[in-house]
Amino acid sequence: MSPLGYRPSAQTPGYNGRRRLVLAVMGLGVVLLLGRALYLQLQEREFLLGEGDARHLRVMPIPAHRGMIVDRNGEPLAISTPVDSIWAVPRETLAAPEQLPKLAAMLGIDAGNLVRQLAARATREFVYIERRVDPDVAARAMALNIPGINLQREYRRYYPMGEVASQLLGFTDIDDAGQEGLELAFDDWLSAEAGAKRVIKDRLGRIVEDLERISAASPGKDLRLSLDRRIQYLAYRELKAAVTQHHARSGSAVVLDPRTGEVLAMVNQPSFNPNNRENLNTEATRNRVVTDVLEPGSTIKPFVIAAAIQSGRYAPDTLIDTSPGWYMVRGHTIQDEHDYGPLNLAGVIRKSSNVGATKIALAMTPARLWDSYRRAGFGALTESGFPGEAAGALSSYKGWGDVERATLAFGYGVATTPLQIARAYAAIAADGLMPSISYTATDQAAVRARVMSTSTARRLRGMLEGVVSVGGTAPMASVEGYRVAGKTGTVHKSAAGGYAQNRYVSIFVGMAPASEPALVSVVVIDEPGDGTYFGGQVAAPVFSRIMAGALRLLDVRPDNLPHLQAHTPPAPRVAPNDA
Repeated sequence: MSPLGYRPSAQTPGYNGRRRLVLAVMGLGVVLLLGRALYLQLQEREFLLGEGDARHLRVMPIPAHRGMIVDRNGEPLAISTPVDSIWAVPRETLAAPEQLPKLAAMLGIDAGNLVRQLAARATREFVYIERRVDPDVAARAMALNIPGINLQREYRRYYPMGEVASQLLGFTDIDDAGQEGLELAFDDWLSAEAGAKRVIKDRLGRIVEDLERISAASPGKDLRLSLDRRIQYLAYRELKAAVTQHHARSGSAVVLDPRTGEVLAMVNQPSFNPNNRENLNTEATRNRVVTDVLEPGSTIKPFVIAAAIQSGRYAPDTLIDTSPGWYMVRGHTIQDEHDYGPLNLAGVIRKSSNVGATKIALAMTPARLWDSYRRAGFGALTESGFPGEAAGALSSYKGWGDVERATLAFGYGVATTPLQIARAYAAIAADGLMPSISYTATDQAAVRARVMSTSTARRLRGMLEGVVSVGGTAPMASVEGYRVAGKTGTVHKSAAGGYAQNRYVSIFVGMAPASEPALVSVVVIDEPGDGTYFGGQVAAPVFSRIMAGALRLLDVRPDNLPHLQAHTPPAPRVAPNDA
């Protein structure tokens, strides 16, 4: 009832008119809506389907894993494990900002930075939030049901040996592309090619239907290395112990098969863990065996002797007078540790006489000495294909004077890598044939270049056995049950204005069994700091332990047991001109 006491009648003409008007408007609206719906269904159907697809149809990658790296026996050295990465569609995720702090706390990131990151990329369709998270973290993130948050399957590289083989294997980046070492050298072989598929997603970004596969994923190919995981671990353990014991700056070691050129072990100190590179020190990533150059010192003397023998002017029993233990060359004094008196060629090697090596070098033409070094690979890349390999340096003989020839005779004035030294000695071990270096296992005969005659190589092996015997410079390099041939090197490090008097590089290179070498190894200890520095004191014992273990692991038959010596026939004679 109105304030005036008037109640309108249902039959009032004004009331009926308003009701009919409202009904007419509503009816017209329904007709228009139906008409619009029919129009859209009949005339705009393809357009609307396209718009819907554009909002919910997505092309998604099909991940593929990088090839596995295994050692020569099939043991895994680098594998790719599946992980998830969290990503977002910014405009959808920003529509639910109250959920973002929970996600940020779960991932251990700052919530404010997360919001700013998404806001700055609001027009994009894809933004990574966190890559390569553990599966349980990914599952908890998706359980929050935040709009626009999605998962993408990726792979994370894992290295089972950790720091033991890190500089050799190298590592990959977050996109699984090789960055260092063999991962980089064989990146094309190991790399995978992702596929693609078309899917439908709901408003939360979840895949509700796979529509079609656009392209198939192609995983990377596996790589079988020449490396022997057992010998690698053995060499790493012994090298690390020696560097620690002698308070050295660094160290490196390599083990080769001289018959095939295969690298069985290659280790360095300091090292790093490729599975955790948060505090990575680039100093530790260098594979010093192939990237660092050094002066080889007395390890080069066998190649002076090789040049002398092959010149025809020297025979193994030719005597060189090294008295009184020093020799003057153009005002420069060349010294030995002692006055060794007259020495034959084997004696020059056994005592590592600088005077003897100098007199032999000066008696030959510079071209012949240079040719002996060059044939052995000094001053040239091994062409192993390892990234960052150093070539070293060997100057042209045309500029050599007497002083240069003298210092080159005992390993100063030439720069080389431990790998080059190992390959040069592999030629002595393989009867004068120098193999190509290989990081992959091979069942085929190695490509080998002849660098000296068979007779010269065998004579050198006999001389080098004297180094490891009593009276030589490295009896500590001996291996029980085996004949060992090798050579020490003790090198003053270069410094401003000349050479430092109290900083050394200790080297030993050798092979076993000397009767028919199966292994060649080089050990380098840089700047030992405990007062001992001779190669025979510092590097030779490391060689002995590595070689003893490796020969045992490979089941190489001993050649220096008493009962074998009594029944072993003498080695066949080799004609002097045998090539």
